[in-house]
Amino acid sequence: MNLTSDQSIFWHYGFVVLNGTIVTTWVLMLVLALGSKLITRKLTTDGETSRWQAALEIIVTGINTQIQEVGLSHPERYLGFIGTLFLFVATASLCTVIPGYTPPTGSLSTTAALALCVFVAVPLFGMREQGFLGYLKTYVEPTPIMLPFNIISEVSRTLALAVRLFGNMMSGTMIIAILLTITPFLFPIVMTALGLLTGMVQAYIFSILAAVYIAAATVVRTIKPPRPVRSLPIH
Repeated sequence: MNLTSDQSIFWHYGFVVLNGTIVTTWVLMLVLALGSKLITRKLTTDGETSRWQAALEIIVTGINTQIQEVGLSHPERYLGFIGTLFLFVATASLCTVIPGYTPPTGSLSTTAALALCVFVAVPLFGMREQGFLGYLKTYVEPTPIMLPFNIISEVSRTLALAVRLFGNMMSGTMIIAILLTITPFLFPIVMTALGLLTGMVQAYIFSILAAVYIAAATVVRTIKPPRPVRSLPIH
């Protein structure tokens, strides 16, 4: 059993390598794209809705509510990006029930790519809400001395996103592989169920953290001047 899909090499030519991570990532992207196309092609607001539409509405409403609770006043603007992150990570985890499947989120290259998407999306959303100069001013607030620390914070949280998701998914796969060697029947089933739960939790945490970072970048900061202090009359 491969601990990471990077170990599965399907084609290699020079420095170009087609491994399991690339294949499973593109397969998941294709499944999500075709699934969304098939489900949304017959959406209706009148009469009885299909089970697929009802399930889709539950998922969209849930993600929309979570985005709003984070502090984003117009969640529909961020639903496409944050919802896609959640569905990709969640689907990658749910597919672990398929024999021989290794989730691409167990590879650092995939989690780093997802974290880089968040790294690019945060300033883009921030500039759209506050303007180019308005967003750049946030790096020197409350004082220009904070500029290097704010830049380090942007880079470190991106690294933390990638390593956190990779570590949790990788550890789950490793534990299942060890237990499969020791006890090939009962424990792997239990750990697979726990792995599904862990994967869903990680999908939720990853998407919520992305929403929090976007909310921090899009909130317009207004600094109110201090209220004047009235001096008491001296008699």
